[in-house]
Order: sequence, then C-alpha cells, then structure tokens
Amino acid sequence: MHRPRKRFGQNFLRDRHVLDRIITAAELCPSDHVLEVGPGPGALTERLLMSGADLLAVEIDRDLAASLRDRSEEHLKVIEGDVLRLDWREMLDQPPYKMVANLPYNISSQILFKVLDHFDLFSRLVLMFQREVGERLLAAPATRDYGILTVLVQTWYDVSRVVKVSPKAFVPPPKVDSVVLLLTPLERPRVGLVDVAIYRTVVRGAFAQRRKTLRNSLLGSGWSAAQIDPAFHSANIDPSRRGETLTLEEFASLANCLADQKQED
Repeated sequence: MHRPRKRFGQNFLRDRHVLDRIITAAELCPSDHVLEVGPGPGALTERLLMSGADLLAVEIDRDLAASLRDRSEEHLKVIEGDVLRLDWREMLDQPPYKMVANLPYNISSQILFKVLDHFDLFSRLVLMFQREVGERLLAAPATRDYGILTVLVQTWYDVSRVVKVSPKAFVPPPKVDSVVLLLTPLERPRVGLVDVAIYRTVVRGAFAQRRKTLRNSLLGSGWSAAQIDPAFHSANIDPSRRGETLTLEEFASLANCLADQKQED
C-alpha cells in the first residue's frame, strides 16, 4: 500500500461515481490519445485503459511510476518526471490529445498555463481541481474569483462543471472540496486578437496588482504611458478601472489597440 506523500500533493481518487462521471465526460474511443498527469495508484488510469485508447501517464513519484509500468499494459506508456519540466511538444508527439486527470492541486494552475501554451495539442480536457481554482475558471467579470486564468482559459475554451466532489472521495481526504471541469477548445479565440502575445501580456499585467487601477497596473508591468494612454482612448476604456472589471472583449480591444500601435511603429 503506497503512503501518500505531502510534497507531491497526493490525494488519491477512489469514488466510483466520480470516476464514472469523469470517464463519461471524456467521451473516449479506442482511436484517442490520452494524457493523464498524476495517475497515482491508477484508479482513473484503469478506467481510461478500458476504453482502448492509448494512454500516456506522467508520474513524478518513482514508486508509483514503477508500479504503473509493472502493469505491462499494451496501450500504456509511463513517463517518470515533473510534468512542469518536461518538453510538452516532444512528449505529446501524436496530437490531438484528450487530457483526463485528477491534477495535483499544488501545481494545477501551473499545469493550466502549460495547457494554454500548448493549446493546439488538445481536443478535450476533463480535469479535477480544488473548488477554489474551479470557481476561478467559471467566474464572471467583477467578481472576487475573476483573474488571469479566468480570462485566458475562457478566451480559448468553453468551461463547464461536470461534478462537485467531496473530500470523502479521496484517500487521504483533502481539507478542501473539489470539482471536475470540462474544457472544450474553441475553433478560434472567443474574441478577435491581433497579437496573442500582447493580449496575454496585457491580461497578466492587469491582474499583477489587483488593488491598483488598470493604468497603474500596466505601468508597473512594463508598459509606458506613451503606449497605454492612446490605447485606453482608442479602446474607450477608463484607465481608472481595475483589471477585474474588464470583459474579455474589453481586454481584446485594449490589446489590439496596443498591437496596432506596435505595427505602426
């Protein structure tokens, strides 16, 4: 019996009902390629393999990785390592992938940023988060939970709740509630973007110092007054607003004005 290790954020999902809901949401077929991050003892892994899909499991725990390899499953490939340090384009060499996972909660946000950096590699994501992170991904503008991940994820994905999960579904039980979300990639960004890199920079800058005005936040993140003041005017956005009040459309408008300026320069 493997003893969960706190440093890896290990809470192992055991609830059959939750596992069933995850598998149903994943809509797997034998031709699929699936990525599972943090498979642990393999309760979800077993269900994924039953679909006949090719499964790539990434596990940082040496003992758990070895145990998964001992299964000698034809459709299972195990990579032992830190998913945040791996080369995703080298690792995911047969896209598109469906990512189905009970994510380690201590790195779930960082994994999402990795997903956003590799948007083109995924066709569907069914992921377990602690409830706080899940609420951020579902949040609306001008709410406490609305932030960088909200804006970036909702720009490229439809986000919906699959099932709420209580601590009792895990061994050991975490101290927080959890939620499974379905992220469905959009054919194109939800808002028109001139320059994706500038859009992401503006979004990150807007939330860097939430208590400051949008203008001061962007100034503090490297933009100059000569760049942002004309952009605020062109986008018809009050620079005294705070970043969390902007809709996706307003972020896109501001970023596009900045991108247009850059092209003119």
